[in-house]
Amino acid sequence: MLAGVAAAALALAGCTADAPAKTATPVGEATVEAGSDPVAGGPEGFEDFYAQDLEWSGCRGGFECATATAPLSWDDPEAGSIELELVRTRATGEKVGSLLVNPGGPGGSGTDFVENGSFGEPLRESFDIVGFDPRGVQDSTAVTCFDDAKKDEYLSEDYDLTTDAGLEDARESAAAWAEACEQNTGELLGEVDTQSAAKDMDLLRAVLGDDQLHYLGFSYGTSLGATYAGLFPDRAGRLVLDGAIDPTLDADEISAGQAVGFENALRAYVTDCQAGADCPLTGSADEGMQQVRDVLDRAYDNPYPTSGDRDVTQTLAFYGVAVTLYAEQSWPVLTQALDEAINAGTGDTLLYLADFYNDRNADGSFATNSTEAFTAINCLDSAGATDVETMRAEAKEIEEAAPTMGSFFGYGGLSCADWPYPPAEQEYDVAAPGADPIVVIGTTNDPATPYVWSEGMADALDSGVLVTYEGEGHTAYGRSNDCIADAVENYLIEGTVPEDGLTC
Repeated sequence: MLAGVAAAALALAGCTADAPAKTATPVGEATVEAGSDPVAGGPEGFEDFYAQDLEWSGCRGGFECATATAPLSWDDPEAGSIELELVRTRATGEKVGSLLVNPGGPGGSGTDFVENGSFGEPLRESFDIVGFDPRGVQDSTAVTCFDDAKKDEYLSEDYDLTTDAGLEDARESAAAWAEACEQNTGELLGEVDTQSAAKDMDLLRAVLGDDQLHYLGFSYGTSLGATYAGLFPDRAGRLVLDGAIDPTLDADEISAGQAVGFENALRAYVTDCQAGADCPLTGSADEGMQQVRDVLDRAYDNPYPTSGDRDVTQTLAFYGVAVTLYAEQSWPVLTQALDEAINAGTGDTLLYLADFYNDRNADGSFATNSTEAFTAINCLDSAGATDVETMRAEAKEIEEAAPTMGSFFGYGGLSCADWPYPPAEQEYDVAAPGADPIVVIGTTNDPATPYVWSEGMADALDSGVLVTYEGEGHTAYGRSNDCIADAVENYLIEGTVPEDGLTC
């Protein structure tokens, strides 16, 4: 018995953990900066986009905002245009250039990331840190699907995918979601692939006035950065890719890898929990893992009541457990949630965690369109298998490899089975020949982007340099140690390449 299809590919939508908001230097009146000469990189037909000026103005209580115009289609300059929202904090010291950042997803907001992100003071001194919402995401021209009420239902549904009837119901639900996305988004829905977003980044590089792109990307943002390097190796400056995704894997291989990653992260939590006081999980680590699975299975048969008017389905319970595995600092909250479920039979904390993951507000509205963008981008990048026989065979293998969490990572192809647009054709060499050194960071027990993926990306890139953080959680920079911070900041600021194989 498996949770809803919306849960099937949870992990990459997790982005990076939010940090307390930083206070930026107040800005004055609006400023205007000229775009770079289109000869510096604008492809034929798109010169006007590359020649545009950005108008920056004070916003968000101390930051600067601007809106860039990008082509709807990078294949047709006459197809129309879209807007890309930017937020930046200015360098407080001697400026090296602009540093474009992306928190992951796909579907994570780069503008929110600049406002809330944990960037070291050396980066803040040396760079204008610029976040952007990629095409299809949040404050840029965005993907829109269901209204809030229908989206809430979609993200809560459970299906028994072991039966033909349950599988058909799940596919019909995903198809209705896809149809709503097409109707409410229009032609943009077929243009939000990662290659197009990487081409947008080159446009942003030019209008920000930089000859090369300096970039810090996390999780899915590593795919975006590696794609940029493959498309524009001569313009790829200092790139740092933290929590990498192996570019040689397809969607189904990614789901299988994440299932094992979350299984390993959950086991680390269970072991830690049982070593402390007041842990609701008893016996051995294996028995504790089974108790967590029992909590999830009970939610399918008998959803957990809460103090409000919503019950916790198995899908919501899975979100609630999984979101805490992105950082060990969240483990005490998972302990609280499991204690409520096991000893009181209630699900208030599980529901709180699920809503946190889904960006759901208390009034039933959603703060972002991360779910919509996540599906739309993934379906254009790699749709995965959609025939029943293949999906069931893969689901069986995943469950054998990850008995506790694996059932939530199978059948990922259902989300894209009836998507109205086919995956984009790859136009670049994943090796990015000719690019400057690209620093790839992997965390040894990362649930969402397993460490072997960082090894795979570093191997795939001709100029890849692997740095390892020995620890728990998703990504490393901004949440690990000085060794990682120094490696990242010395490279981005000074161009000092860390030793390949450095372990922190």
